[in-house]
Amino acid sequence: MKPENTVAQGADDVLNRMLFNDTVEIELSYRQKTLAAERRHVEEERQALRRERAEFDRYRENENKRMEQDKRLFEMKWKILEEETRRLADERRRVEKQRKFYEQVKRELEMADEPNITSGDMFFIGVNNEVALKRRYRELLKIYHPDNLGGDTDTIQEINREYDCLRQRFA
Repeated sequence: MKPENTVAQGADDVLNRMLFNDTVEIELSYRQKTLAAERRHVEEERQALRRERAEFDRYRENENKRMEQDKRLFEMKWKILEEETRRLADERRRVEKQRKFYEQVKRELEMADEPNITSGDMFFIGVNNEVALKRRYRELLKIYHPDNLGGDTDTIQEINREYDCLRQRFA
């Protein structure tokens, strides 16, 4: 080998090493930039996921509150319905009891050979003020109105006459 070749070869080796080192540095620099960019991207995604999760948690909490409120409202409505059903059943029993009483009175009067129209004052026995008069009148209308099953036109007319007389007396 010639000494020139050795020098040239040594220079080539140095140049190749320098190029290799430069290439390695460039690749390292590129990888570091790529990793930094990927880290930033991952961090941005992580932040987006945190925001999304917080939003979802707020939504879930609001839905739970709304459902709890709906449940309380439903329970309140249910109680009202139960109370009203109970009240209506009591009212029905009371009206039926009154109807039976007045039917019995009517039968007794018919058996006593009196005219078919019953006396209106017997329906208002015990009424001593205008409030009680109105209440009794409404109750009698519920029972004897001609549109009802046991209704009677003649009896309602007599009740109306007596109601008008008593109303003038209490006024």
